[in-house]
Amino acid sequence: MPLPTLPFREIGHNPIVFIHLNFTIMTKTKNQLLLRKDDYDILINCIRSGQGKTAFDHQNIEELESELKKARLVPKDQFPGNVVRLNSRVVIKEDSGKQMEVMVVIPEQANIKERKISVMAPIGTALLGFKQGEKIAWEVPSGKKTFTIVKVVNE
Repeated sequence: MPLPTLPFREIGHNPIVFIHLNFTIMTKTKNQLLLRKDDYDILINCIRSGQGKTAFDHQNIEELESELKKARLVPKDQFPGNVVRLNSRVVIKEDSGKQMEVMVVIPEQANIKERKISVMAPIGTALLGFKQGEKIAWEVPSGKKTFTIVKVVNE
């Protein structure tokens, strides 16, 4: 019996894959990024103004911009509360069991000591648009990281 198809989003050359709870990697099907209209406007302005553009994350920004062009935009009152967006507080748990809380912010607000990560950083881009309970993997310079989104808080 085949497993149910789960959505997954691939960003550029760094696939972000949903993995079913029994750790079967699902077949590739594009999942449209869900964004609030006001977050979309903020992100496009950040990209156009050059915020966060460094040599390290230039490719990540291009990939994010590509995803934004295909995003499904919804008004604030229709956005699900369990989906990661700008200023979401997110508790993630690595496969190793390590758990941490981060906040996804625009580049100028990023502060690692306060656990505020830029949406332009690989993990920030990876989290955007995913919801509580989903398990994802993403590529970072040190290799592949896999984690589960344990909790999403949007204020």
